[in-house]
Formats: sequence, structure tokens, C-alpha cells
Amino acid sequence: MINSQFLCVLYIADVKSNAKYIDTNLVIRYSSVMKNVTITLDENVARWARIRAAELNTSVSRLVGDMLREKMLDDEKYDQASRQYLSQRPLKLRKPGARYPKREELYGR
Repeated sequence: MINSQFLCVLYIADVKSNAKYIDTNLVIRYSSVMKNVTITLDENVARWARIRAAELNTSVSRLVGDMLREKMLDDEKYDQASRQYLSQRPLKLRKPGARYPKREELYGR
């Protein structure tokens, strides 16, 4: 996971009741450790990435980084859901000594 700090400080200066706008100064400090990675792409994939990045007004590097971050978060959610499901006690299909239901009984055949 990316270690980062995000600090946002909002200064509101000289707010008057009849003013049409608020004079603000916004100070944002964002620091994180970023690593450079070299990847090899097929020409068609590289062309698509350049076009898609231009459509989103971003860089190919940011596009790929965002896609990987989204995949990482999806995998983490899946792993968490899997752990939660597997931590539950199993559901018993029958009581001790009883027979299992027949297929026809289960599916109404």
C-alpha cells in the first residue's frame, strides 16, 4: 500500500455578509513514495493507452497507475470478503441421522 500523508488547511479571510465570494487560501501538502517502473506494451495497447490518457486529460503513467491501484483495491476487497465468508460456520444440510435430500426434492423435478 502507498504510504502517504495528506494535509489540507483552509484559511478563510475577511468574510463579510454582503460579499459575493469568499477569499480563501488553500494549502495542500501531499507526499508519497513513488517508484518508477518500466513496462513493455504491444503497439496496439500503447496506442490505446495514449489515446485513453488524452481523453482523460492525464498521462499514460497516471492512467496505468490508477488502473493498477483500482485492481489492487478490488483484490483487497475480494480477499476481505473471502476471509469473512470462510470465517463463518458451515451450514448443515441435514440433522444428524437424517438422510440428505434427493436432487428431485431440491430442484422440484
